[in-house]
Amino acid sequence: MTESATTATPNTPGPKPLCEACLGIQRNWRKAPGHPELAQGLNRKEPRRHGQVTITEYQCERCGTHWDLENDKNNLHAGWSVVAR
Repeated sequence: MTESATTATPNTPGPKPLCEACLGIQRNWRKAPGHPELAQGLNRKEPRRHGQVTITEYQCERCGTHWDLENDKNNLHAGWSVVAR
């Protein structure tokens, strides 16, 4: 690989910034609300030490950010997390 292939150019678009509504979501807090422009996607189960938890995928219709919402009643710090932008 050449050096030019490994370095980003200034014109390379990066991820879009989070919209104001997504910036307002409190991350890693179980009871934090989302916002109305989050479109619900698939659910999946993941194992934890105490058993399985449900994780629901969401995507913001305004800025395109992908979110996961972990529903774990045993972990107060489970909740919203950004997956991709």
